[in-house]
Amino acid sequence: MNIILFGPPGAGKGTQAKYLVKKLNNFQISTGEMLRNEIKKNSEIGKKITTSMNEGKFVNDEIVNKLIKETISDPQKKNKLIFDGYPRSLSQAKNLDLLLKNSDQRIDLILFLNVNKDTIIKRIEKRKILEKRSDDASNTILKRYDTYMETTKPVLDFYSKNSNFHELDGTLEIEEITAKIDTFLNV
Repeated sequence: MNIILFGPPGAGKGTQAKYLVKKLNNFQISTGEMLRNEIKKNSEIGKKITTSMNEGKFVNDEIVNKLIKETISDPQKKNKLIFDGYPRSLSQAKNLDLLLKNSDQRIDLILFLNVNKDTIIKRIEKRKILEKRSDDASNTILKRYDTYMETTKPVLDFYSKNSNFHELDGTLEIEEITAKIDTFLNV
């Protein structure tokens, strides 16, 4: 089962993705994690990623799509993917559809965790302390939230027409969101 989890930074995608990975024995595809790994390597790509993130911008689609393609091509992960934070733009959504089609896969479930800006700020402040994430500065998060909402509107429109698309109230407690997700998993 391939699942897309999307929502603004701090919506709880990573938390729910970890739950789904464990429950379904799937693989979490976190573009955020992939990007942070590139930054740690201090590669040329990592430096470009750092610049984009610090400016509150999204990382260029070409970089993200390349990292995603490598993962989707892995035969051990076929139909066992939890996409956490991808796709974020219409071009990424179309790219994902093409990559999945070319590898004889599809998306089984699309979950949008809808969260307001005030809740995001509270969560990010807490996460910044607990996880010591450098990409969690308040002003950066607000820019990323606004960019996310603006950029993701076409992605929402693209996926919301599908019968496997579900919007969830991301302001609920973790356990409540997990319970709602369980109702959509026919396992």
